Amino acid sequence: MTLALRPVTLALSLLSSMLWGGADFLGGSLTRGRSAMLVVGASQAAGLLTVAVIAVATGAWRDPTGYLVPGLVAGVSGVAALVAFYTALAIGTMGVVSPIAATGVVIPVLVGLTRGERPSTLALVGIGFAIIGVVLASGPELSGRAGARPLLLALGAAAGFGVALLFITEGARASTVMTLVTMRVASVGLLVSVGLVRILARPRGVHRPISAGARRARVAGLVGLTGVADVMANFTFGVASRTGMVSLVSVLGSLYPVVTVLLAAGVHGERLARVQQVGVVTAMCGVVLIVA
Repeated sequence: MTLALRPVTLALSLLSSMLWGGADFLGGSLTRGRSAMLVVGASQAAGLLTVAVIAVATGAWRDPTGYLVPGLVAGVSGVAALVAFYTALAIGTMGVVSPIAATGVVIPVLVGLTRGERPSTLALVGIGFAIIGVVLASGPELSGRAGARPLLLALGAAAGFGVALLFITEGARASTVMTLVTMRVASVGLLVSVGLVRILARPRGVHRPISAGARRARVAGLVGLTGVADVMANFTFGVASRTGMVSLVSVLGSLYPVVTVLLAAGVHGERLARVQQVGVVTAMCGVVLIVA
């Protein structure tokens, strides 16, 4: 397979990274002090509404149904990864958790290689750099206040994101928009089911405190923005995967930790240990090498 990395493919892939990075920062921030499942569920619902409008407006709902199975798999794996990821962001360090979760890109990269895509030797060296960077970045987290939990959650999220990326590219071959509709229907349906089970299992008389109206409206708006950014990131990534090598597009789309780390440092004032800084830089250098 010798699909070139066209300028539009490069732009869409990088745009997906920017959108994912912003969505991850907002989602992780909103999850602090709130249920990760609640934040993910509300944001996924907002994403479903957005992509459903796009599907109706563009007539995509008439597309061939080859997107159904990939969309369902991507939806289930993606929502499980998001819950794990947002929980890890809430209890761990964003600048460490985000690069670890981004290593799920190895899954579509390896699948692309087995299908005949041939990135350079430099790109393969980059995968090694990314792994080393993750080890350096995550090591100090094991002895931190939250212990190993954020690290394990981030690794689980990485696996889920990798599977989701792979099946988004599969579904996009039939219909990018309808793949995303199927994803969101699957994820929202799963979260609603789990939420109902939890509500029914809750002891009677136990109520959650409700914040003031203005604060509630602001939070709802930010959650909605998170969902819209996430689904648009998926959309731009899906379109890009149709015009370039999956192994390269996937890595370009996984540069989002840079955005998350910069936002966490600028807004929350997060500071990393020296070895973590080296690890994050090494992981990002690995990503750049893969692209190069």
